[in-house]
Amino acid sequence: MNPPAPPSNLPPPTALDQPALRQAVKLGLDALLAGFTWWACERIFVGDHAAPSDILRWMAIATVVNLSFQLTRQHYRLIGFRDAVRLASAALALLALGALFMVLSLAPAGVFSLETILATSISTAGLWLVLRGFIRAQYERKLGLAATDEAIAHRALIVGAGRAGLMIAEELKRHPELGIRVVGFVDDALGKQGVRIQGTLVLGPAKLLKTFIQDEAATLVILAIPSALGTTIRKLHDAIRSTGVEVKTVPGLFNLLGTQTWKPELRDVSIEDLLRREPVQLDQSSLSLVLEDAVVLITGGGGSIGSELARQVAAFRPSRIVLLGRGENSLWEAERSLRSLFPNQSLSLELCDIRNTARLGQVFRRWRPQVVLHAAAHKHVPYLEAHPGEAVENNILGTLNLLHAATASGVHTFVNISTDKAVNPTNVLGATKRIAEYLVTREAAHAPEGSRYVSVRFGNVLGSRGSVIPIFRQQIQDGGPITVTHPEMTRYFMTIPEASQLVLQAGILGETARVYVLDMGEPVRILDLAADMARLSGLTPGQDLEIAFSGIRPGEKLFEELFSKEEESQSDIHPKVFNAVPEEIDGSLLKEGILALDQATLLGDGARQTEILRWLKRLVPTYAPSPTGLGLYGEEVKDRRGASGSHAVFPAALQAERRG
Repeated sequence: MNPPAPPSNLPPPTALDQPALRQAVKLGLDALLAGFTWWACERIFVGDHAAPSDILRWMAIATVVNLSFQLTRQHYRLIGFRDAVRLASAALALLALGALFMVLSLAPAGVFSLETILATSISTAGLWLVLRGFIRAQYERKLGLAATDEAIAHRALIVGAGRAGLMIAEELKRHPELGIRVVGFVDDALGKQGVRIQGTLVLGPAKLLKTFIQDEAATLVILAIPSALGTTIRKLHDAIRSTGVEVKTVPGLFNLLGTQTWKPELRDVSIEDLLRREPVQLDQSSLSLVLEDAVVLITGGGGSIGSELARQVAAFRPSRIVLLGRGENSLWEAERSLRSLFPNQSLSLELCDIRNTARLGQVFRRWRPQVVLHAAAHKHVPYLEAHPGEAVENNILGTLNLLHAATASGVHTFVNISTDKAVNPTNVLGATKRIAEYLVTREAAHAPEGSRYVSVRFGNVLGSRGSVIPIFRQQIQDGGPITVTHPEMTRYFMTIPEASQLVLQAGILGETARVYVLDMGEPVRILDLAADMARLSGLTPGQDLEIAFSGIRPGEKLFEELFSKEEESQSDIHPKVFNAVPEEIDGSLLKEGILALDQATLLGDGARQTEILRWLKRLVPTYAPSPTGLGLYGEEVKDRRGASGSHAVFPAALQAERRG
């Protein structure tokens, strides 16, 4: 929540708002309080009036301590625990300095006594704290009056009485012009229930949330639990919406980059929140060894995955990030975002097509990258079914060009971004990405000793360009209908930050010549996804908004797979990373096939499609083209899972663990 302008009904600035004058006034008040405490303690412990010279000496000591601890630089209206600790430290310093004066006999005999020094030190710091607390109380009282004068738009309950909830509550108190008054916390922790946190009562557990909404006449519920899983967010959201109350939430921990701290920001609950999973715990030290002070080149740098990879990499302080892509507008947007988040990061942009070998050579000779993250690819299934030559040129030949440039310049880490569509492919995208995996594995043998050349395979990412989420959002804004291809269509989803973090973990720390698969969680029905997004927009599917079925597109599967039945899955890199052991391919056949595919791209339309299809099937034996693919439009789409019986999301042991 970005702080808005100060409330207009608070007192206007005065002369005391000048920094130098304000510091002088604060110092003078603290000195007067110190003098008063000396006078009072003398009356109590000595029973006589304190001499003016004694009072002045103590005021001088107190002023020295005050300046040393910079106590007048504290913001009295926002004083907190750390400020109180500093005041306690100042009290100890007063005691030590007063005792030193007494021991060294720098003051006349009888002026100082240990009792007087001890009592005066504590009392002085105590009065300083009272002064600051009084000013803060007055300020908060004025804010409360301001909030009372203005119309209160919402009575809010905050779910989560942890650090995030406390930060949200503090922000709302500081900004009464927002019209939100916090009337209670809701938290499952037994130790917090029934206690007050900064004056606000923790009412009880979340299971009683509906009762608390009714009792407190709440009109807004804020979910301040950034580490909660999507299942928890979904359960709470559904319960709250059933009462007709508005719901807001805060960013999840996936939004953090490197050492960035979490900040309070209220927003509507999104589909990403409902699908949120546990935050990825990265091996920070190992990743730093590879990325820190390295030149990192990212292809597809303007895309959703490429730009997010750049943000994740920047947190490890590489010497330079090189964003390579052929879309100038997307590169410009990625550069703008990265420079705003990491203004001190050295960054270069290369407008380059990976199909251009000469241009790639120039880029690699100029920057000499040590790490290459290859995210550039054509990925839209129907388009590639209609234009298979483009898929071959970009996904296969472009990857080969990049691999040759990388090994020639001594790149020690090469990570190829692959897809779950490469498993038992039914479309050109999956087949070409499977061949790209072959190429990376084969090129690992020619890479410098000790290098890592790997592929990382995962499914759909939430919110990536051209993915279903932005399409559904636009359709909802347009009033519908939401178009779903098939009622039983399912896909795996993960957030862009999660996918990027696991790509770094697997690709940079994995063994060379491997194909790694990310744990995509449970598959999600696209129909359920569409219905959730409609409800999040306050609409009822089937009543306020229509969901229409458009039919399966060319080359699509009903169900995606992460492993084929021949592949194993085992990895000690990360609990969410699995090692696929794909089938081997004959090197001479791969070489012959690449040459043939290269020549096929030059043929006429009909011959090009036929020849590409023939060689894709030879190089990827599990490739079974969909009847709707490669321009062959049929009426029926086979359910590959039912036809082959080879559908395996994760190994049996993992499936059993999840069922348990």
